[in-house]
Amino acid sequence: MRMKLSVKRTVDQWFNKIAKNPALSVTVSILWLMVVCWVAFGWNLGNTGLVDETEPLFAEASRQMLVTGDWITPFFDGETRFDKPALIYWCQAIAYYIIGVNEWAVRLPSAIAAFGLVCLAFYTIQWYLAKQDELEQVSRPTRRYLISFIAAALMALNPETIIWARTGVSDMLLTGCMASALLCFFLGYAGKEGNGDWGLGTGEEFSQSRREATSLFPNKWYLASYVLIAGAILTKGPVGIVLPGLIVAAFLLYVGKVREVLREMRLFVGILIILGLSVPWYALVIWRNGWNYINSFFGYHNLERFTEVVNGHSAPWYFYFLVVLLGFAPYSVYLPASIIRLKFWQRSHWRSLERFQQFGLFAWFWFASIFVFFCIAVTKLPSYVLPLMPAAAILVALLWSDLFPNTEHDEETQIHGEREKVFDNSSSSPRVPIPAPLIWSGWVNVVFLSFLSTALFNLTHILGTDPAISNFHELIQQSGIPVIAGVIWLVCAVLVAGLLLSRRWNYIISINLIGFVAFVIFALTPASFFIDRERQLPLRELSAVILEAKQPNEELIMLGFKKPSVVFYSQIHVNYLRFPQEAIEHIQNQAAKGLQPPSLLLLAEQKKFLQMDLQPDDYKSLSTKGAYNLVRVPFKKKKNQKIDIS
Repeated sequence: MRMKLSVKRTVDQWFNKIAKNPALSVTVSILWLMVVCWVAFGWNLGNTGLVDETEPLFAEASRQMLVTGDWITPFFDGETRFDKPALIYWCQAIAYYIIGVNEWAVRLPSAIAAFGLVCLAFYTIQWYLAKQDELEQVSRPTRRYLISFIAAALMALNPETIIWARTGVSDMLLTGCMASALLCFFLGYAGKEGNGDWGLGTGEEFSQSRREATSLFPNKWYLASYVLIAGAILTKGPVGIVLPGLIVAAFLLYVGKVREVLREMRLFVGILIILGLSVPWYALVIWRNGWNYINSFFGYHNLERFTEVVNGHSAPWYFYFLVVLLGFAPYSVYLPASIIRLKFWQRSHWRSLERFQQFGLFAWFWFASIFVFFCIAVTKLPSYVLPLMPAAAILVALLWSDLFPNTEHDEETQIHGEREKVFDNSSSSPRVPIPAPLIWSGWVNVVFLSFLSTALFNLTHILGTDPAISNFHELIQQSGIPVIAGVIWLVCAVLVAGLLLSRRWNYIISINLIGFVAFVIFALTPASFFIDRERQLPLRELSAVILEAKQPNEELIMLGFKKPSVVFYSQIHVNYLRFPQEAIEHIQNQAAKGLQPPSLLLLAEQKKFLQMDLQPDDYKSLSTKGAYNLVRVPFKKKKNQKIDIS
């Protein structure tokens, strides 16, 4: 018990020292953010190859922008690519220009977006907790810093965020812009407090309020929010303004401040800023491509994705419950308790609070609006709910903030009480009342981690086959990765159970975070290298062979599969053909044209290649890697070509 008191007092003294030294405070905060984000987003970011199919599409379209100098219309493999707007391509192309065309440059915009979001969230939560201490006239630096550290770690160290922050596609950039816009909106909203209270001192508060009341522009946070919304629109289209608008509108309607806030936001000016930043590119791309772009992007990739199943991406109604459970694991088990804690249904209570005190309610509207929106949408993909993960992290962090004393007096009383317990070993109670939902969630945490551990131990029986890796299950078993991952989560389950039994509630979330870091280092990272080595490396090696073997103007055909990474790594046009019969007819047609050189390169899965029933003198084998064959097919008259359809 004396050791426990000593550790707690040492921690409190350390955080008090940090709080009193602004330079030390900034240094410690920056170091924490850099370490957490490096583990989550930076470590080995570009040390694995691009992952088919989506990532190379973005990477090659961005490379084409840099090579051709056409910064308006994205192209891939000689065809226009209207799936996403231009911002992600611009960011990747700029990264290429600075550090070269490589995997690091492809993924750097996503990693930077995630890092920026985590830093802004850290600042926002620390500001909120400081305002809470100011209102209650107490000083709780330990609570303020620990909860901010935990929130940043929760936001960075979860499967959904790590996956998309390490992938060179538009999803993390959209989330960075959208979530940062929402945080900036709340900082602007909460900083007003109706009387210009910015926490800067009475005179400065008054002058700040007067300047903003007569200014044409809103405060700096609202301005930043408008700029970030424009960025979201340039990243993924209308959803970049629809979702933030829906969240803010629902929140303001609930707290009854719609007119008041819209006036102080200078909404008309904000709309002009958003349109001024986002519309020019849309105008240029439509001017250049006309209805092809309008129908493809606004029709197919936006309206149809919401109202119809696109590319076979359908899922049952409970799909996003599973995505949030696993994508925000292992902390997702605490989301129900975090939401119940808010009592968001008590509208009169929330409307009576100061603006900054509505932070938890705002995070709830953020989380619920995105979740419901994409549950309604017909096309479903795991990445669609990535923008709600920051809200989930905020909700869980605020739940843990309740485990700290409410006042300095409570802390002193607790310390004296603990001293008495050293001599009086009677039954003890927690430092603060622990809500029943949190206790239940703790035991659900134990069950979930145990289930996760069991699933990993039996991973080879759960996973399906991979046509690109013939002995996939054997290789997974030999790697030992499932066993290592299973042991990590089993140990975490035991430790969390022990903490629950000993009523050491504060440490439970730390065990989950430490367990996840261990999972990233010892399981997830080795697994990514394993998948890259077995699935993507053969294609990169074949791309290198193609670059060496290809003759000028020689065509490359990819038969039976579509792997855009070959286009990126070989930097040549690829003609995709689905069936062997198509390939044979295409070869015959090209031979009849008398093209030079009189041959083409054929890249095919071994099964599809055998179905072509080519004779040994009909082709020349150049290389075989993994499940793929690369051959050169000379143009000549072929006798009675047939197909093995067995």
